[in-house]
Amino acid sequence: MPKLDRYLLRDFVQSVLATLIVLLAVSMGGVLVDVLGEIADGGLPARLLLSQLGLQLLVYLPLVLPLALMLGLMLAVARLYRDSEMAVLNAVGVGPRRLLRPLLMAALPVVAVVALCSLWLGPWAKRTGERMVEQANRSLIVAGLEPGRFTLLPGGGGIVYIDGMSEDGRNLQQLFLQRERDGRLDVVTARTGSLEFGGERDRYLRLLDGHRVEGPLDAGLDFRLMRYAVNEVALPERAESRQDDDPALAPTAALLGDARPAAAAELHARLAPPLLALGFALLTMPLARSSPRQQRYGRLMLGFLAYLVGLNLMFIGVRLIADGDVPRLLGLWWLTLPLLALAAWLYLRDGRLPRPRRGATA
Repeated sequence: MPKLDRYLLRDFVQSVLATLIVLLAVSMGGVLVDVLGEIADGGLPARLLLSQLGLQLLVYLPLVLPLALMLGLMLAVARLYRDSEMAVLNAVGVGPRRLLRPLLMAALPVVAVVALCSLWLGPWAKRTGERMVEQANRSLIVAGLEPGRFTLLPGGGGIVYIDGMSEDGRNLQQLFLQRERDGRLDVVTARTGSLEFGGERDRYLRLLDGHRVEGPLDAGLDFRLMRYAVNEVALPERAESRQDDDPALAPTAALLGDARPAAAAELHARLAPPLLALGFALLTMPLARSSPRQQRYGRLMLGFLAYLVGLNLMFIGVRLIADGDVPRLLGLWWLTLPLLALAAWLYLRDGRLPRPRRGATA
């Protein structure tokens, strides 16, 4: 590999990695807020926090990586112009077109990772996350109830203490439950119990052979004591699960033969990110061109705006395909192919060096 290519490739890779780290930190902060909100509402077990964050990272990588690639390359190319290194290269006959090889060496691996995450790892992460949540919601162990400790139920469901539990996490022994509802205190004890389900999202504890005491939180003597054979206590609703035939959970190969508009929209939503990443990578060279005294981040904001426009057009196109307003064969090709053609034309046009005048040396 020529020394110039090694130098530029190292500069491009370092800039892209630094940008990716910053974008991942920002995006994972938003994902963490969403996951914590589901945990607080009781729809997602707290023990699945880290696993769900890791799986969500694979889902969002096809959207974050193209932006990191574009901004990282723009920062690296803008530095070449700002430090007059590009002027020196042009003076010795090395124009922007010559930088295509190191640029593609840095961009193509990222495009391959985007394609891998978009076509395979992302759908796999969605299916795995749904399966983990479904299994966790059917187990008292993963839901946070452990023998010998007081557990605060999410969503203000009360405080639970259990003395024993079966190995599968479905049956329990010697339960104590305290709740506060409508200004009244509710204390329930039971000898045995089990976790039951009713409907798609409803779940409750079925308690057997116990006592229940209910009374006011403030002053008053309006207490009631009852003994029951069976008592059902509702738990916070589970997170809404997807249907088994949801195109978002289907493998990419299965979407090829699916005639539903939603499946076509999901297929094109997976095919578009790698093509957009390649188009944005080629746009970095003409967008990053600047004079040595020009503002450093002016063109960077222009590139970020171009990415937002392309991403929003992709989301709009996916919605139009799902609604049947855009034919399946047309898909998102109206967005990706013109973007690639425009990026290639701008790169080749920007990469031309001016020819020296014949009478300049005279």
